[in-house]
Amino acid sequence: MQEAPLMPKATAVWLVENTALSFDQIAEFCKLHPLEVRAIADGDSAQGIKGLDPIQTGQLTREAIENAEKNTNLRLKLAERKVRVPEQKTKRGPRYTPVSRRQDRPNAILWLLRNHPELKDSQIMRLVGTTKSTIQGIRDRTHWNAANLSPLDPVTLGLCSQIDLDMQVAKAAKEKPAPSDQDRITLLPASVTTAPSDMPVEEDSRAAAASAKAQEDEDVSAVFAKLKKIGGTKPEDDE
Repeated sequence: MQEAPLMPKATAVWLVENTALSFDQIAEFCKLHPLEVRAIADGDSAQGIKGLDPIQTGQLTREAIENAEKNTNLRLKLAERKVRVPEQKTKRGPRYTPVSRRQDRPNAILWLLRNHPELKDSQIMRLVGTTKSTIQGIRDRTHWNAANLSPLDPVTLGLCSQIDLDMQVAKAAKEKPAPSDQDRITLLPASVTTAPSDMPVEEDSRAAAASAKAQEDEDVSAVFAKLKKIGGTKPEDDE
């Protein structure tokens, strides 16, 4: 797909004013709608925009324009650049924080340390644009304003986006090793948690079982004795 010329609307203004090209030719070259080019010609659009000469900028040649004026089916193409400038890859530096928000960074760092302890210092630095010494000072409470800090969400403060925060948290969780079986907390049985401290667990369990057995025997004997009284038989006769 052909690239749009430099300043498409200004280029279209110049072509409308200085050439006999059709609206379709200008629209296709400038990547505009033909009706928009017609509005430029009628003075309904692009008022106050100064036309940009594509010949002086090296985007078109006079010969190409003249040939297109003679043949309305001919489409204009951008002239080949004589000098190609290599694209420069900009290295992403630390996040820029507006001056009005810089005083809120310590509060945001405190919030991150409390709510997401799995985050590395480098991740916090990328999120709120701070330094490692500041993070360490807030963590150790040696920061000059540690007594007045209160944890505040960096997303609410506008220091980072929710997407960036979620991405860093997910990355930290992925890098964090899974807990081993020894680290996992298991629930103890009630007999262990409610046992007296001076009585061994095994002895307590045996005593509880014996007490339950004795209570069960007493209940059975009481039931049989009541049945014998109802039937008119005394317990002594049975013996």
